[in-house]
Amino acid sequence: MDEEIKGLLKENLSLSKENNQLLKKVRNFQRWSQITRFLYWFVIIGIAVGAFYFIQPYLGGVLNLYTGGVSDINSVKDINKTLSVENWRDLIKDVNQ
Repeated sequence: MDEEIKGLLKENLSLSKENNQLLKKVRNFQRWSQITRFLYWFVIIGIAVGAFYFIQPYLGGVLNLYTGGVSDINSVKDINKTLSVENWRDLIKDVNQ
């Protein structure tokens, strides 16, 4: 072979090896980036779930307070329905007789 062609082939081979090394480094970086991204979101979601787990008793108490208030209002409305004007009139008639 001609010396110029041999030189070009050697240069091409060395550039290919260097390119292969750079591509392996880029792929390795992408792999670690994916792993750290997964761990990042795992920690974020884990903290959110853990916080909800520890705050849940307090939230349950607050929700029971509010829902208990609503049920008390509903029970007052039910009492008001049972003690309607007609029932009062009947009671007054019974007392007067």
